[in-house]
Amino acid sequence: MGEDLLRVAALALVEGLTEFLPISSTGHLIVGKALLRFDALGTVFEIVIQFGAACALLLYYRKSLLAQVAQFPSNAEVRRFWLLILVACLPAAALGLLLEAQIEANLFSPQVAALALIAGGIVLLLVERYLRGRTLHDARALQINELTLRQALIVGAAQAFALIPGVSRSGSSIVGGLLTGLNRRAATEFSFYLALPLLGGTTVYKLVKSLPELSGDALLLLAVGTALAGFFAWMAIDWLLGYVSRHSFALFGVYRIVAGGLIWLAAAGGVIA
Repeated sequence: MGEDLLRVAALALVEGLTEFLPISSTGHLIVGKALLRFDALGTVFEIVIQFGAACALLLYYRKSLLAQVAQFPSNAEVRRFWLLILVACLPAAALGLLLEAQIEANLFSPQVAALALIAGGIVLLLVERYLRGRTLHDARALQINELTLRQALIVGAAQAFALIPGVSRSGSSIVGGLLTGLNRRAATEFSFYLALPLLGGTTVYKLVKSLPELSGDALLLLAVGTALAGFFAWMAIDWLLGYVSRHSFALFGVYRIVAGGLIWLAAAGGVIA
């Protein structure tokens, strides 16, 4: 049990630090579990500890969210904002429900994560080249509340690619946001808001579905992982918002390509499987 707790703590660190960065928490967890030889809880582990990251996001935006709840009945702009969130969540939610079994059976492997990391890194670099230095205060950039429903659906369609492990939910939705005209910080914040219903809904669905299979020890491991993931996710959220206010996403693109290459070599050499 002690060794499992240490493994869970290490994986919670990975989850917390990578969930909201555009580098794929699921891809990193697949590799981390393979390296640590930890598969006691199956794929339910990756899903459930994401709840900690979702809670960190709720706490980080608690003042804004409480204000929006209070204004929702009387403020059309707030209602429209959450309609945008709902529309953008639909593609990933629908495809996830339809393809869950096939994805878990065929795509949860280090090799798939490695290829997806590399492909996503190339996409990030190409998008940054396309943006050619767009800044936080670029007058041409849209604010979130200026998105149309069609643009929100485009962001959601981009986010749906993250059903492939290694693509990154935050990375794909950020790319979708950038391509629809949001600046880097606005695209990042929109990605964060999209995480609330998706991570929360996925976690509840997966936990209820898997509850009969979980023992007391498993629930303890999940609780510890969730709490630690939330702590590290809070730090990652705060850091990322500050970083993208001053820098491009190119660093993440380079990281993804290098990490994907190393994972592919490790898998090919039998170091991880």
